Amino acid sequence: MNFLAHIYLSFGDNELTIGNFIADSIRGNKYHYLPERVQTGILLHRAIDTYTDSHPTVRQSTKRLHENYSHYSGVIVDIFYDHFLAKNWKDYSEVPLKHYVNDFYQLLDKNYEILPLGVKRMMPYMISDNWIYNYSKMEGISRVLHGINRRTKNKSKMNFAILDLEEHYSVFEEEFSLFFDDLITYVKNIEIENSNPFIVKGQP
Repeated sequence: MNFLAHIYLSFGDNELTIGNFIADSIRGNKYHYLPERVQTGILLHRAIDTYTDSHPTVRQSTKRLHENYSHYSGVIVDIFYDHFLAKNWKDYSEVPLKHYVNDFYQLLDKNYEILPLGVKRMMPYMISDNWIYNYSKMEGISRVLHGINRRTKNKSKMNFAILDLEEHYSVFEEEFSLFFDDLITYVKNIEIENSNPFIVKGQP
């Protein structure tokens, strides 16, 4: 899953949210300097990724893209699914998406000192272009795909994946809905390694 899903699946726990968001910038077990609940958020992120990668509905989505995008298919599906989460946000939260995202940016700013360098470098661009809010729009997703394609030096051809999204829009959306319901249930019931049982402090 991509940024918005990981933030959402922390269910309003600020420290979990920070860990869940920064996890991709943390290598191996080099997180023990962080507050305990932030560490748990990192482990939660990894559990979510493992569950996502093995889920049959997600595999169905990635299979549709594999011929054109090979091992980049999973990354593309993560972005597609964040689009559908943002688009259907009212089904998952009573807080308007714009307010939810702005609160998250403020949370990052308050915890700036513990953020990994890569996240600190990314923040100004993410906030100024409002990446997460703009996942709800096709043009926002297109910009994300073009940006990642540039970072792969045009090897991924991910910029063309917006055409796949348009062509199979309703199918991808249905697959997202089926999968995300399962993922929410999974997160609410897992126990995180080396941590107390994961407790959801709020409801989506």
